Amino acid sequence: MKKVLLIAFTLVLVGVQAQTQFEKGMTKAFSLWESGDMNAAEQLFERIAKAEPNEWLPNYYVAQINSLKSWEEKDVNVLTAQLDKAQKYIDAAKSISPDNPEIMVMQAHIYTNWVAFDGATYGMKYGGVVAGIYEKAFALAPKNPRVVFSRAEWGLGSARYFGTDTAPYCEAMKEAVELFDTFEPETPFSPNWGKERAQQVATECK
Repeated sequence: MKKVLLIAFTLVLVGVQAQTQFEKGMTKAFSLWESGDMNAAEQLFERIAKAEPNEWLPNYYVAQINSLKSWEEKDVNVLTAQLDKAQKYIDAAKSISPDNPEIMVMQAHIYTNWVAFDGATYGMKYGGVVAGIYEKAFALAPKNPRVVFSRAEWGLGSARYFGTDTAPYCEAMKEAVELFDTFEPETPFSPNWGKERAQQVATECK
């Protein structure tokens, strides 16, 4: 009996230590990111993703970093490498956590990176896909501020491009700002970005 209890205790202890290592790694990665060393943060998230195959968050953040780096990128080869990597890691996140609205938003952002780089080439290819992703995410999580904000920003851009009414999207953006004020992330490492951008767009929205 003592042997069984010892084994059980050892397994629990190993689990606690593994979780602690995950938390330490994620905390350090965010610290690197906040200090401006995005590349070091990315590399650490990659190592955590490899060490923690059942955790979707490190994969998500590798994808997000590569998406963020791609917004102002003009070199198609660099852009392609970054967005291919983002896609690889968001696919890994999806396989761990299917139908996750946060992951859906990041997938939509990756496709939007392509559209922003070359609208003539990728607008037709990804425009409808992005809109569809946001509708599915909104159906699953209508009170998630990143879902509401990203869906509204995409709709706003489309309305301006096609010369249609932007008012519904401006209202949705204001709603997103309010949702950010009450949103509670599931964990200390769960996505919690977007409030400042939503406030900016809401202020500028006409």
